[in-house]
Amino acid sequence: MNKGDLVEKIAFKANLKKSEAEKALKAFEESVVEALSGGEKVTLVGFGTFSVSNRSARKGRNPQTGEEISIPAKSVPKFSAGKVLKESI
Repeated sequence: MNKGDLVEKIAFKANLKKSEAEKALKAFEESVVEALSGGEKVTLVGFGTFSVSNRSARKGRNPQTGEEISIPAKSVPKFSAGKVLKESI
């Protein structure tokens, strides 16, 4: 399912116009990004939790040359599925 399919499904299930469903999805995405950027977690009980995970700097290898490289530290988004979502799949 891609974003367009999701918008259609939301519009159908919530009895909204596609443009309204698209605005709602965009607002959700922006809200999650703002919260994660601010260091917060977003928890949707039963569905899951969006959070930020910090990866420390480490050494790696270039697979083509075998040369050792330095991989910098970075923050990455993380999603943990909730109980209801896990049980329904």
